[in-house]
Amino acid sequence: MKLIDCIESQAARLAQAGLFFGHGTTNAFDEAMWLALWRLGLPLDGLDDHEERELTEAEAASIAALVDERITTRKPAAYLTGEAWLQGVPFTIDERAIVPRSFIAELIADASIDPWLGEDTRRVLDLCTGNGSLAVLAAMAWPDVEVDALDIDTNALAVAKLNVERHDLALRIRLLQGDGLAGAIDQGAGPYDLILCNPPYVNSASMAALPAEYRAEPELALAGGNDGMDFIRELLRAAPAALNDGGVLVLEIGNERHFFEAAFPDLEVVWMETSSGADQVLLVTKESLL
Repeated sequence: MKLIDCIESQAARLAQAGLFFGHGTTNAFDEAMWLALWRLGLPLDGLDDHEERELTEAEAASIAALVDERITTRKPAAYLTGEAWLQGVPFTIDERAIVPRSFIAELIADASIDPWLGEDTRRVLDLCTGNGSLAVLAAMAWPDVEVDALDIDTNALAVAKLNVERHDLALRIRLLQGDGLAGAIDQGAGPYDLILCNPPYVNSASMAALPAEYRAEPELALAGGNDGMDFIRELLRAAPAALNDGGVLVLEIGNERHFFEAAFPDLEVVWMETSSGADQVLLVTKESLL
């Protein structure tokens, strides 16, 4: 069997199983390709170079077994491979932290945030850092900044530490444990020129309806209360004191724009354009927060 034929047959199995995709892929074929290439130790962008490769029976059986595990457990593929990619950068991941997928990563990569930064931008906070992926991407994008990466969950911070070390950024990224911005302020951290935050924002009704793939992730990183705004209310109250003059907060809220605007009807924000539209991530200045 050729690799491409194996991927197509496994993709059909994934599709028939009614799985949910959204942790690095959006469809059954891409998921099957990821699992097959990873199992064979091939580059995840290398299908074109290897699609005609003839698989041994053992290789085909090994790929099928991995797909079996994906179907049976309903865990995100990243938890099975121990790795996920965001903006072309590999990250170590396991069930102690949510799978890296923030739209803020796009804004870092395409320099959409840069117009709000200045020559004196030096201090960045990745709040609710989870696996540490945004902290790593920020340090890579802005070589002159130092990054604090804070999370309440010590288990997630252990994963973040793996990624900071993986990308040799321990001298520029400091890992902090604490509860929200108060956790940073209590440790004498900041003030910051830029705060990045992908917080728990899923409202309670949506939490109850989450597919099994999302329920495999730490609930602490997802659940945002009745309207999804519990963490964000406290964040916006505390943010002015944690920002330098001219500082900005970049905040991901997913599909909760309606709840956000209901909770903060008078707050002037800039909605940032991402691959999912202009209602997933917002930017707000310290002046607007005041």
